[in-house]
Amino acid sequence: MNGPALHDPQAPASWRIALPHTAAAVPVARALVRTALAELEHAADSDTAELLTAELVANAVEHTKGDRPIELVVELLPTGCQVEVHDPDPAPPGDLTIPDPSGEPDPWQEHGRGLLLIRALSSSCGHRPTDSGKAVWFRLPAVPHQRNPL
Repeated sequence: MNGPALHDPQAPASWRIALPHTAAAVPVARALVRTALAELEHAADSDTAELLTAELVANAVEHTKGDRPIELVVELLPTGCQVEVHDPDPAPPGDLTIPDPSGEPDPWQEHGRGLLLIRALSSSCGHRPTDSGKAVWFRLPAVPHQRNPL
């Protein structure tokens, strides 16, 4: 490259990290999202981003076979953030974009609410095939910084 590198403040910042194919990946993913969103003045809601990220990572660990790492991608956009979780299974994730026609999850079961949360709390969500499996993603809008009352 010739000449000085220019920083474009409008260009999105992004983080990409390989995570172990174990439950230990969940708190690492939450911490990365929290750290990424802390760098923006008008970031997406960190609590919601952490919750939805934890759901995507936990689903990738639980529903894919093998020990190949999963990958977390966090992209900060001028309008909010997008989080993707890449896993090695090409099969689409259950009812992420279309509600399950059988109705609401059983309130007595421990599982079955993750994709419902992602659909309900994100501004958009989906999945796409990748060369090595699939990416499942969600977007959250930016929210103005709230001042703490004195």
